[in-house]
Amino acid sequence: MSDILAQSLRLPCGVVLENRLVKAAMTEGLANPAGVPTAALDRLYGLWSDGGAGLLLSGNILVDGDHLERPGNVIIDQQPNEAMHQALSSWAKTATRKGNHFWAQISHAGRQTQKVINPHPKAPSSVKMGLPGGQFGEPVALTVAEIEDIVHRFGVCAAAVKAAGFTGVQIHAAHGYLLSQFLSPRTNLRIDQYGGELANRARALLDCVRIVRASVGQNFPVAVKLNSADFQKGGFAFEDSLQVAQWLEAAGVDVIEISGGTYEQPKLLGAEGLEEEEQQNVAQSTLMREAYFVDFALAMKKTVSIPLMVTGGFRRRAAMEQAITAGGADLIGLGRPLCVVTDAPAKLLQGASELPRFEAQLAMFPPWLTFLNRSKTLRTIASFGVQYWYYAQLDLLGVNGKSEPTMSVFAATRKVMSEQKRWLAARRR
Repeated sequence: MSDILAQSLRLPCGVVLENRLVKAAMTEGLANPAGVPTAALDRLYGLWSDGGAGLLLSGNILVDGDHLERPGNVIIDQQPNEAMHQALSSWAKTATRKGNHFWAQISHAGRQTQKVINPHPKAPSSVKMGLPGGQFGEPVALTVAEIEDIVHRFGVCAAAVKAAGFTGVQIHAAHGYLLSQFLSPRTNLRIDQYGGELANRARALLDCVRIVRASVGQNFPVAVKLNSADFQKGGFAFEDSLQVAQWLEAAGVDVIEISGGTYEQPKLLGAEGLEEEEQQNVAQSTLMREAYFVDFALAMKKTVSIPLMVTGGFRRRAAMEQAITAGGADLIGLGRPLCVVTDAPAKLLQGASELPRFEAQLAMFPPWLTFLNRSKTLRTIASFGVQYWYYAQLDLLGVNGKSEPTMSVFAATRKVMSEQKRWLAARRR
């Protein structure tokens, strides 16, 4: 067994990560209706801190309470009061108790805000989500003043988490969230300084990077999560991603996490979208069969020199080691296996050859009902149901300290939907 995954990594800002394994960002849904972290979040991240990863990334921390990614998000949309600061500090202290790093993922959902949160969310342009089922409302185009306010909020959030003891931040500009919406010509139809050519479409992201860096200083890690591509016709393409990565490096970003896809084209989950996938001009290797975005990172390494993190699909230690030695990744992001096996990084470092592939056994419909997936609406419901299974595992870990891997997708969906209804009802009181 090699020690590649156990090697430390020095970031451009001077900070050192103790190994190459990262608990990737996964939405938790464990904040209270005011968006304040809870004891359940502390318990969950304590388990992950004990689990051996050199870095933990939080799930979405939202800069606008009216634009949540899901019910139960942590919200920092203003300077925290003392209660919020104490809750954030408790979370950060628990999440770093084994000496690992803990970075806050800062985000704004834009048009991917569910209708139950906001029936008319703000977005770069009024381009509605292309998903059946009516979960998402008609978006309203942002004014320039509103964009500038959102950029300001990213800075406020970054300063707040640093003051609370987080050890870094990641700006979320992937997966179809607001900054990703600005980057895509499919969702950004603006004709002002935030639309049109790529430099304008990247302006909001680069403005966020600048204000976050100014808020946290030069010696504090600032990362960006960036799509390699949206994989949608007319969307953000890999050639665009290469250029944006170069601008991010010039802006002083310490790590770029390479991902891809949107809710409409869920490449990030290795799942099939409702439309044909737009192929990208990237040479494919055998690694692509396991890690969805490593070949994009390999190509990106030819144009940037800052560390790259790749998340999505990794299960075999040999593939992780090969990605690092081949130059396709400096950091390996691990997500869904840690929803059940919280010490998966430690197991890999101790010699485990492979992590469980829970997704291979998960399905909303039994085999004799798979014909239902021919319906776009039912296929979308089934896809969300599998995600809800992971949500339910995180909830159980936070509340009870134990997962229930034998839970069915249907039971998990009912559990999550019931908890979201209670959260929404409490929020409206």
